[in-house]
Amino acid sequence: MRVVVQRVKHASVTIDNTLYNEIQKGFLLLVGITNGDTIEMVEKIANKVVDLRIFDDEDGKMNLGIEEVGGSILSISQFTLYGDCKKGRRPSFIQAARPEISKPLYEKFNEVLARRIETKPGIFGAEMLIDLCNDGPITMILDSKDLL
Repeated sequence: MRVVVQRVKHASVTIDNTLYNEIQKGFLLLVGITNGDTIEMVEKIANKVVDLRIFDDEDGKMNLGIEEVGGSILSISQFTLYGDCKKGRRPSFIQAARPEISKPLYEKFNEVLARRIETKPGIFGAEMLIDLCNDGPITMILDSKDLL
C-alpha cells in the first residue's frame, strides 16, 4: 500500500463537472493498493496517517497532528501509484491490485480514518479532477513495505 499525504489549505474532488467532496485544512491522500495488501496493513497505515505530526505549532515547528488542528481528510484512490516506468514508455500497472481486491481495502482504509477524523472520499474508479492548495509544500509518502 502506498499513500501520498499532502498537507493542504484546501482540496476538492470534482466528478462529471460536479463538485463531489471538499475539505479545508487537512490532508489530501492519494491511496494505492497493491497485491498482497491486507486489512492489517490498511489499519496500520490509516492510523499512521492520522498520527503524523506535520502541522506547525506556535513556534513554527512541525509538531501537531491533524486531530489537534481540527483538520479533515480527502481520500482519493489512485492505482497509478503502482505504475512501473522502468521499461519502455508505457507504464505497467501489474503491481496495482485488481478492483475486486483494492476497492474493499480502500473502503476499509477510509472507514478506519473516519473513526478518528472527518474523512471524505472520492469515487473508486471514477475519472476525478483534484484541486488542492499544498501547504508548505509538505508531502510525505507512506509505503507498507517500509512500515511493516
